[in-house]
Amino acid sequence: MIQFLINQELRSEHDLDPNLTVLNYLREHLGKSGTKEGCASGDCGACTVVVGELHTDEQGAEQIRYRSLNSCLTFVSSLHGKQLITVEDLKHQGQLHSVQQAMVECHGSQCGFCTPGFVMSLFALQKNSDAPDSAKAHEALAGNLCRCTGYRPILAAAEQACCNKPQDQFDSREAQTIARLKAIAPTQTGELNSGDKRCLVPLTVADLADLYDAYPQARLLAGGTDLALEVTQFHRVLPVMIYVGNIEAMKRIETFDDRLEIGAATALSDCYSALHHEYPDFGDLLHRFASLQIRNQGTLGGNIGNASPIGDSPPLLIALGAQIVLCKGNVRRTLALEDYFIDYRVTARQDSEFIEKIIVPKGHALFRAYKVSKRLDDDISAVCAAFNLKIDNGVISDARVAFGGMAATPKRAQHCEALLIGATWNSATVEKACAALAEDFTPLSDFRASKEYRLLSAQNLLRKYFIELQTPHIETRVTAYV
Repeated sequence: MIQFLINQELRSEHDLDPNLTVLNYLREHLGKSGTKEGCASGDCGACTVVVGELHTDEQGAEQIRYRSLNSCLTFVSSLHGKQLITVEDLKHQGQLHSVQQAMVECHGSQCGFCTPGFVMSLFALQKNSDAPDSAKAHEALAGNLCRCTGYRPILAAAEQACCNKPQDQFDSREAQTIARLKAIAPTQTGELNSGDKRCLVPLTVADLADLYDAYPQARLLAGGTDLALEVTQFHRVLPVMIYVGNIEAMKRIETFDDRLEIGAATALSDCYSALHHEYPDFGDLLHRFASLQIRNQGTLGGNIGNASPIGDSPPLLIALGAQIVLCKGNVRRTLALEDYFIDYRVTARQDSEFIEKIIVPKGHALFRAYKVSKRLDDDISAVCAAFNLKIDNGVISDARVAFGGMAATPKRAQHCEALLIGATWNSATVEKACAALAEDFTPLSDFRASKEYRLLSAQNLLRKYFIELQTPHIETRVTAYV
């Protein structure tokens, strides 16, 4: 059984289809049709809902953390122990919520289909903002598409909603909600079981290892932003899933003198602060990783584990010399991330083995990262590049150059690196290294970019890296477009 709150209503579910998304649960099982389906792939934001979770702040105070999610990519099992808030829950005692009122007064809605998603993104923004902030408003709404109004009135509504925000029913009931969430906090492995399909929800790494050993055919579910597409887009059935999002030990970020250790189930939005502090380019690129709704769900381990050749984080991690800790039963092994990827969607992971955490070395001052895509926000890379050189007295003593979108896997440019190491760091060396990239990669053409464009982009990004190291005042990183 799993338990969760829908606003203040306790729901207990056991024999529910584990392949059921929160979107379809709301619409088909509860009759809550305010949440809309626009794309079923996490691109439009019409299905946005907000999930509240217990959270302890830096001062040790308990509070509720509210986050926007795409309900079309969220399986119901991931709600275990949490609070779900939908657009129907905002109106209170006959009065519109302040974010709804702002949308009305700023004329932020026309046809209205996308409006519930915008309202929920604004609600999450309001809960996480102390004052109007244009950058935060753009970030919060980047995952919501409007096809008729345009965004100026919606951004005006965001400013109004976050300016002198009034207390609402969620604020006045916070203590009560915290108590209710504590009362349903999971204490043992939860389960949804419809007879022919099941999803198990362990609470510890040891329990996960035991379950995965017992069900090696199970699919691991973390954020689900990739896995859910198999259900919503390809209409496949997932007979057994194991949800790892309730394993606190896999959601920790630990900082040591020489490294960061990031649990594989850590949401990308939670990774931002630590990675940006150590590597600003990594943080900047995370801001361009899909939408805020996706970053609130998607995990760093999942972005590695799905072995996509266009995942944004693997090239950066490979260039930094990151390692992953793989667990199977009570046996752990540490593997260089670059050795994890073998071929297209093929990895070195053994049956019943899972990524427990990612180890990111610290102290690489010359690390830079770049993403080329058709749009600045909410888009997949055509080319993603990461450069990490060590230069002593003008001579390159070490080089790690990695790309995504250039091969069947995220991959180091070995010929390029070999030419760089031992050479003088100047434009002539860079031009030779650019030519060597043609030996490292034979990219494909697709709707994102042609093979010729990809290769030229990769070469130009190396030139860009050289220019930026020579003139560090130039701030043009992570903003390239096709």
